[in-house]
Amino acid sequence: MFGNRDYLTNYDPKKFRQRLRVFTWCVLCAFFLLIARMWYLQIVKGDVLRQRSESNRIRIQEIKPLRGLIVDSRGDILVNNQSSFDISIIPEIAKNAADVRNRLAGLCDWGDASIFLEEAALKSPRPFVPVKVARNIGRDKLAVVESHTLNLPGVVVDIVPVREYIYGAMDAHLLGYVGEISSSELGRDASAAYRADDVVGKYGIEKYLDDVLKGKSGGEQVEVDAAGRRLNVLGRIDPVSGHTLVLNIDSDLQKVCWDAFKEQAGTVVVMEPRTGAVMAMVSRPSFDPNLFNRGISEQSWKTLTEDPLCPLQNRAISGQYPPGSTYKLFVAAAALEEGLITENTETWCNGTYPMGNRTFRCWRKRGHGTVDLHRAIVESCDVYFYHLGDMLGVDTMAEYAKTFGFGSATGVSLPGEKSGLVPTREWKLRRFGEPWQRGETTSLAIGQGFALVTPLQLLRAYCALANGGTLYKPWLVKRIETADGQTVQEFSPEVEGIVPVSRKNLDILRNALWGVVNEPHGTGGALKRKEQDVCGKTGTSQVISLPDDEEDQKGEIPYRFRDHALFVCFAPYTDPEVAVVVVVEHGGHGGSAAAPIARRVIDGYFRLAQERGVK
Repeated sequence: MFGNRDYLTNYDPKKFRQRLRVFTWCVLCAFFLLIARMWYLQIVKGDVLRQRSESNRIRIQEIKPLRGLIVDSRGDILVNNQSSFDISIIPEIAKNAADVRNRLAGLCDWGDASIFLEEAALKSPRPFVPVKVARNIGRDKLAVVESHTLNLPGVVVDIVPVREYIYGAMDAHLLGYVGEISSSELGRDASAAYRADDVVGKYGIEKYLDDVLKGKSGGEQVEVDAAGRRLNVLGRIDPVSGHTLVLNIDSDLQKVCWDAFKEQAGTVVVMEPRTGAVMAMVSRPSFDPNLFNRGISEQSWKTLTEDPLCPLQNRAISGQYPPGSTYKLFVAAAALEEGLITENTETWCNGTYPMGNRTFRCWRKRGHGTVDLHRAIVESCDVYFYHLGDMLGVDTMAEYAKTFGFGSATGVSLPGEKSGLVPTREWKLRRFGEPWQRGETTSLAIGQGFALVTPLQLLRAYCALANGGTLYKPWLVKRIETADGQTVQEFSPEVEGIVPVSRKNLDILRNALWGVVNEPHGTGGALKRKEQDVCGKTGTSQVISLPDDEEDQKGEIPYRFRDHALFVCFAPYTDPEVAVVVVVEHGGHGGSAAAPIARRVIDGYFRLAQERGVK
């Protein structure tokens, strides 16, 4: 029988304590390592891991607002919104964003509808922020992407509203276009109201009233899976649509102007003389603003910017032209008010006006014979106004021209408006360091020389002649409404001044303008209607000085050196309700090139008025 071992008797406490100490240190080391690891994960890497964890589950998506609609005076939509689809990659979810981008690019032919980024652009410092790689894809391409989502981790599709310009090129210079905000524009935004990928107005009304049209972004808190696929919406703040702009523009009349102009370069503007409301504005050649909606291609942009006819220029407000004979009315107004002439003052015109060693010529080589003020305006006699220019002097003519709004911008709600030029003695001395010459006054009296006007300035001045002397600020926007039709702000005519011309003298000038169209030998006979209700004035402005025998050289003059043709008119004579200016660049004489266009516009206006009156 085995003997019993006495464990209690043989127990060694020293060995037990050693083992306990080792065990304790092991436990302490384990806890230390665990705590160190927890400290590292929670303190050192806490923000990164927390962001990664949350981003794997929850993503904040911005919801772009709809830009406000733009409608015409009768409520017809000029600018609408339509859906567009953009593709973005979330670098952290994609892991290898460049590889995913390449797989995406190989799915189909993307064409000009997309802009694929370089690999460097996908290395975002914020890996959970989506990086846009393709814009404005069609529904067919969207279907391809959606059918390959399992092979495209991190790829997300956003629905983005884009502008739709209903009438395309016809309204391009008036309405403008939009594009993604540039870094320079973002840097100028002191209010911090814009973000890097916002769409803003770049031209026209879209730019001038961008803060009214842009609206306010909303957002969604979306639950997604590890591949970035949308699972659930946890919260939502709806975007606020931009306000609707109701314009004074009549889209039917706008089309009349567009069709009347055909293929020439120039502009037509229609205004209501009694209020200054702009009812139509067309500039040719034009461009399709829909090209800019989601990024214009480099080739298309190059074509537009290198076109010698400058299709991006709004000639109505930024085209500056010598006014030609249309300026004679304001020279006549100054001479009448200064008491230098009466309506019966006569001058002999034999076709020439000698001055020193130079001879100024009338457009009619054989002259007009004896003419008074009325006949001088009706037949556009240059010699008569050479005399008036000599009597008035440059500074007096400038003083009266400025009261009619020349030499300063009209303030219409469009960017890029030019101010024109009203020359004076002081201006020439400051600009060229040379004194004013008498011959320059002679040229200025018939609207040549240094004088420059924009078509809108010229039309506003003639509206003042038509309405009895009130100078209105041209206005495009009738009212601003919320998306549901509530009026936010309503606009009304704004008087900028009263011209210093008596009622009697204005009547003399208006009667002469009636004669230009309706009397024998009037230069505006193309506007004569059976109602005999149109008043107007032709103008031909020189681009360069030509020899005296220019009439025999018409076919040899290069296009860019040919005269500009102008015509400005209003109707009816007794109570004017419509005024029109037409400028045809390098078109030749106002009576033959610009007046027929004005005739089509005037006829179209009264035809539309009659049709709507019947309705």
